[in-house]
Amino acid sequence: MANTLWITSTICAALLIILILMHSPKGDGIGGIGGASHIFASQKSAEKGLNKITGIVCAIFIICTFLIGFGIIK
Repeated sequence: MANTLWITSTICAALLIILILMHSPKGDGIGGIGGASHIFASQKSAEKGLNKITGIVCAIFIICTFLIGFGIIK
């Protein structure tokens, strides 16, 4: 069972890296200081779906990490 958690944790870590890199940048750098930023613009449906998938994978990764770290499953 512990091997399954390690494999799941590794896959989730790789997926999180890929999913986070797929997100679009939110700020305009220095242009955001003067109010020219579009941070509060509405999200597209693809971005919302990507946020949900990233959240789910993150939750699975955190649960696996706690189970491995605290030694609940051996």
